[in-house]
Amino acid sequence: MKTVYFLLLSLLPAISSAQTLNLQQAIELAQNHDARISEKLALMHKAEAMLAEAQGSGGLRYSVDSFLALTTGVDGGFFENGEDSCSSNCTPRDDTYDFDNGLSLFSSLTFTIIKPLLTFGRLENYQLAAENNILIKKEDVLLQRDQIKLDITRAYYGYLTARDSRLLLEDTRKRLDAALELVTDWLDNDNGNAKLSDKFALQAGLGLVNSKFSEAKGLEAIAMEGIKVLTGLQGEEIKLEDRRLSPVPLPDRELEEWVETALNQRAEFRQVNAGLAARRALVEAKKADAKPIIFAGIAGSLAYSPERDRLDNPHIYDPFNHYAASPLLGMRWEWESGAQPARVAQAQAEYEAVVAKASFARNGIPFQVTEQYHLVHSRYESLQQMKNSAKAARRWMISAYTNFEAGLEEAEKILTAMQVYVLAYAEYLKIVNDYNNSVSKLNSVSGEYE
Repeated sequence: MKTVYFLLLSLLPAISSAQTLNLQQAIELAQNHDARISEKLALMHKAEAMLAEAQGSGGLRYSVDSFLALTTGVDGGFFENGEDSCSSNCTPRDDTYDFDNGLSLFSSLTFTIIKPLLTFGRLENYQLAAENNILIKKEDVLLQRDQIKLDITRAYYGYLTARDSRLLLEDTRKRLDAALELVTDWLDNDNGNAKLSDKFALQAGLGLVNSKFSEAKGLEAIAMEGIKVLTGLQGEEIKLEDRRLSPVPLPDRELEEWVETALNQRAEFRQVNAGLAARRALVEAKKADAKPIIFAGIAGSLAYSPERDRLDNPHIYDPFNHYAASPLLGMRWEWESGAQPARVAQAQAEYEAVVAKASFARNGIPFQVTEQYHLVHSRYESLQQMKNSAKAARRWMISAYTNFEAGLEEAEKILTAMQVYVLAYAEYLKIVNDYNNSVSKLNSVSGEYE
């Protein structure tokens, strides 16, 4: 006895290691694990970076060019033979490519620091478009979380449906096994309560039930693996908190309330509004591309060649030895007479596409809500009827089986009763599964995502 006791104690950790989940816990695990959320978040971060880029475009802009090269050395002044000045017949020297004075390193640096002062709405509209793009991407994250919720809900109820179907078939198989054993015993003892055809009928029925049992068992395993993949619990043992599949409560709101909720809460409406604002801003930004940019800043240049004498003449620029810097106020104006109007037309067409999508959403979303509302209520009524049907079929099966054991019914009657019971209860489970998923979908299409 002590040995058995300690053996049971040693098994307790293994037994308790199975993780038990209810539907809400499964949803939270799936939403925290699913890589599709990370993908949508990454796209949202990209949109935030685009806004930072648009905002940063209005700040200081730096440009620096520098290089180190070789040039010929120069000794002496500007005039022939290197003279610094002359009184008559002044001839500039022409020994540019004379290497008698050797070579010289040549270093140069030019820079500009400018800040846009006026862009005629270009930067402001790009920033506005980027801000609304972030709103769109945020709603994408919410929609993806809702899609994952629908996926894990289907897997959860799918597993319960497959499991209860397996248990139904398992119970039916046990009854058929018992009936077959009883018929075989009657035939062996030749007591006259059974015919050989009864045995064949029960064997046929048992084979069919075994086939459906194997199918239900496979679907149960597949659904469980789906739950593990969605929740990130592969390789772990999972048990569901629900002991059996049962219908969720019927939502008590009227159709008009559901539609109103959808019109106020659906993420797609917020996305459409943000998309319209973004597209309007892009149209204005593309138009502004044809206008100049006014800017202010500082520009400078520095060059040095140690083996070349410096030319100090205000009328002649010495690119090899000089330094200069100055504040500036400038204008840059670039346009493409052919391409720029086409870009505006593209942006305008995209804006009109979003307007059309908004019109479709205003009509399509109420229909989605209406569709799911009627599905929920029709399936709820249907499952009530199938529940009564399954109860009656079970009573018929038990009655027929009891009469068969008493030798008052033929095996064919048992098979008929069992077939009706299995079909009725299996249909009931299917309708409950469909109904529960329809309630989940109704919450989704009305914008109640959490």
